[in-house]
Amino acid sequence: MMTLFGIKNCDTCRKARKALDGKGQPFQFHDLREDGLSAALLEHILEQVPVLTLLNKRSTTWRQLPDEDKAEVDANKARELMLANPTLLKRPLLDTGDEIRVGFRDGDYDDL
Repeated sequence: MMTLFGIKNCDTCRKARKALDGKGQPFQFHDLREDGLSAALLEHILEQVPVLTLLNKRSTTWRQLPDEDKAEVDANKARELMLANPTLLKRPLLDTGDEIRVGFRDGDYDDL
């Protein structure tokens, strides 16, 4: 079964959920804010998605971080920040079992 990672109040995550429902695709929703992000889950995602691609520097969470946390972000620091603040992950993330898709635009799930 596919897993969609996101947060409930994110408009793009809602659109992704609606697209999957419209296609009759069964999926499990993992709310990053409520269900959290374990180190093992983050590493699973990072096996397919580059760490700096996964880090959402446009998020409210990123803008609220202290400047020293945002300075000189490398892969290790990005991992630490995402574990401490799961809403720093770009979303939605769809784990199909074969691949992990980052983000959503209309038509992205048509091939499922």
